[in-house]
Amino acid sequence: MANNQLQSIKARFGIVGSSSLLDAALDTAVRVAATDLTVLITGESGVGKEVFSKIIHGLSSRKHNDFIAVNCGAIPEGTINSELFGHEKGSFTGAMGDRKGYFETVNGGTIFLDEIGEMPLDTQAYLLRVLESGEFIRVGASKSQKTDVRVIAATNVNLEDAVRKGKFREDLYYRLSTVPIRVPSLKERREDITLLFRKFAYDFAEKYRMQPIRLDERAEIVLENYSWPGNIRELKNVAEQISVLSEERLLTAEQLQRTMPQLFNRNLPVIAERNGGGESFQERDILYKVLFDMKNDLNDLKSLIYELVRSNDLHMPDLGSVRQLQPAYSGATYPAHTPAFENADYGNERGQYYPSSDAERVKPIIIDPGKISGNFDKSEEADSPLAMDEIEKEAIRKALKKYNGRRKEAAEELKISERTLYRKIKQYDL
Repeated sequence: MANNQLQSIKARFGIVGSSSLLDAALDTAVRVAATDLTVLITGESGVGKEVFSKIIHGLSSRKHNDFIAVNCGAIPEGTINSELFGHEKGSFTGAMGDRKGYFETVNGGTIFLDEIGEMPLDTQAYLLRVLESGEFIRVGASKSQKTDVRVIAATNVNLEDAVRKGKFREDLYYRLSTVPIRVPSLKERREDITLLFRKFAYDFAEKYRMQPIRLDERAEIVLENYSWPGNIRELKNVAEQISVLSEERLLTAEQLQRTMPQLFNRNLPVIAERNGGGESFQERDILYKVLFDMKNDLNDLKSLIYELVRSNDLHMPDLGSVRQLQPAYSGATYPAHTPAFENADYGNERGQYYPSSDAERVKPIIIDPGKISGNFDKSEEADSPLAMDEIEKEAIRKALKKYNGRRKEAAEELKISERTLYRKIKQYDL
């Protein structure tokens, strides 16, 4: 599609942005609009999936007919069939008369089914029949009716996972995704964040007749580096909040932090749920317990070293010198703000430390084998870091040994369910 045509469509439907991912999604929407094919729009919540459905309807031959957006997740399971397909008088309690459903009233137009992944399984069967034959049956009726409705569906969940879990019909999934369109999230089109913010700020200022809010360069960088879990909806909300709460019309990064401190939050990674169940938090408790035990073991090791130094009349250097010793010999990486390195010379961007003189090089402690007992066990040498599964396996093994194989007590010790413990025992062949 020509760039001029693309810009014309953006202006017509109020779309702001120049991201290549956004342009690709728009190009697909424009191409499929001229057909009656079913379209499945995917993307995170708040990316503007409904706008794409309106673009497809507005550029189609049905543009002069009705368009209706239905949120499948907002309609109760007991009434969604009646809402979509209608019902006959007396078909259920409260059905005081005949009622037409959306597929009957929007005949010849377009229905946008948002949050299609929340649709009940029985309703999915009715919808599949509509897509395949154009026929539907009112609730409580025995005669089918014909309809000519184009269906555009949208979801923010992975329907393939829902199919594998039995929560969504496989045949309906393939019928809906005749032409899939993926709308990119805001974090995938960071070059558009500043443009969108300016649009929302100017729209708000024009509506309430005030001077629009503006951001300096550092404040704009803050917006571009934020994760935006709520996507465009969240960005618009932030622009309007700042326009109301800020007395200054030109905001710096510091002023932005005082007004909207959440924009400076950084999401940390968490342990992913691997089995599709609700046991990930219990497994995390095991890892936390193992790490706590490792900390205790480290403290015991420190005590052992100090005892060896004391009993053999050795000299113990100060702690600051010991900290400087490790990166000088092994090239380890430390944060630049560590107190021990405030006056250090860093050789590269990773923060590797190099002593500036021989005087700063600290000689390591050497224990004379003749002055200590010969009971040194090679198994006490430092092991390489264990994988998470190995740490978990070792924790379970110790708990079972502690309680002589009694799984109930071991599960309570590990703060997990017995079912999870049984699964782990089988998994690790304990």
